[in-house]
Amino acid sequence: MVSADFSVNSGAVFTEAIGNDRLDQLADYPFTRLSHLLAPITPRANVAPVVLTVGEPQHTPPAIIDETLRANTAGWGKYPPVGGTPEFRAAVGDWLSRRYELPAGLLHADSSVLPLSGTREALFMLALLAVPTRKAGQQPAVLMPNPFYAPYEGAAVMAGAEPVFLSATRQTGFLPDLDVLAPDLLDRTALLYLCTPANPQGAAASAAYLEKAIGLARRHGFVLAVDECYAEIWLDRPPVGALQVAARLPHDGNPWANLLVFHSLSKRSSAAGMRSGFVAGDPALIGRFSRLRSYGCAGMPLPIMAASTALWRDEAHVEENRAAYRAKFAAAEAELGGRYGYRRPDGGFFLWLEVGDGEEATKRLWAEGAVRVLPGAYLSRSNPGEPNPGAAFIRVALVQDAETIAQACASIVRILG
Repeated sequence: MVSADFSVNSGAVFTEAIGNDRLDQLADYPFTRLSHLLAPITPRANVAPVVLTVGEPQHTPPAIIDETLRANTAGWGKYPPVGGTPEFRAAVGDWLSRRYELPAGLLHADSSVLPLSGTREALFMLALLAVPTRKAGQQPAVLMPNPFYAPYEGAAVMAGAEPVFLSATRQTGFLPDLDVLAPDLLDRTALLYLCTPANPQGAAASAAYLEKAIGLARRHGFVLAVDECYAEIWLDRPPVGALQVAARLPHDGNPWANLLVFHSLSKRSSAAGMRSGFVAGDPALIGRFSRLRSYGCAGMPLPIMAASTALWRDEAHVEENRAAYRAKFAAAEAELGGRYGYRRPDGGFFLWLEVGDGEEATKRLWAEGAVRVLPGAYLSRSNPGEPNPGAAFIRVALVQDAETIAQACASIVRILG
């Protein structure tokens, strides 16, 4: 906590804490921790650094972005509506219906789709929407996979919930084992985050898995948030989506009850700087989310919304993007072989490599090869009596070109053995 000293006439000094003390429960953000770890290390001379840490696509963004922005410059002078434009919602609704084979007319985009200025902000704000003061007479719980995307934990803590870390290891198929969750924990659960394909392991949930998660959310009365931001980067077959599964389940008029899904153009369209995505699902939750965002967020600027609309209606650039990632995985596989427990992921663009000690491996790779990766422990937490499930791993983001990826993986093998 930050403190301030207040002096009174007597000369006494009183110290009073300033700020929300929940923030002090959070560790430094993963990339801040990485900077501290590597700051004392100078890489070997005459080696160009290769940064494979942040999941920031390096592909050239589609030309349609600039073209649409230039055609909509008048929109920069207007406050954008939080709910977006009818054209944006229709484009997203059409895309969801095509991509996930939803029955005609089942998804009503005007009530079930909300634009987002990137999904990180909304995934964080979701806890403010979903977490009550008490649930089942206790402190609410927010469940998340372990390893996890850091905003999930931040959201839980800042909303006053207990973050509960569900191990997602090789033994569980790199997704949380939903069958081991105790009924009393589920009763006080306010929110369950799932990521499919998973960041960092790349595992995609099956239809049966998602059906089980939806069933638990409805029986125990919590929000299921399915982060599908990597769903359009897949190697062999498109991952199943949560809306796709929910559409086949019996319902009482609301097929999306308790369910929200999140998508982004950052990965799908290599447009991270646009900060453009959407949340879709339960109309009641979407309505409350829109109300919350009216107080705390700026709407997506209208020119960006127009460009986003165009991107959601175009598949050609997505197919090119996907082909480029396939080439990168092929280059990585050729160099790594079967080392470090490498497995061909279902989706996403990360390697999740078991190297024994992720922090030490990260330091060695930077010092000896100027290859910058992220220790797996920075994406995970230790549960009592259990090892940190990410401690033995490094995450490698395949965001550079295939030739650079091949060279970096060759360096990993040379340095780590």
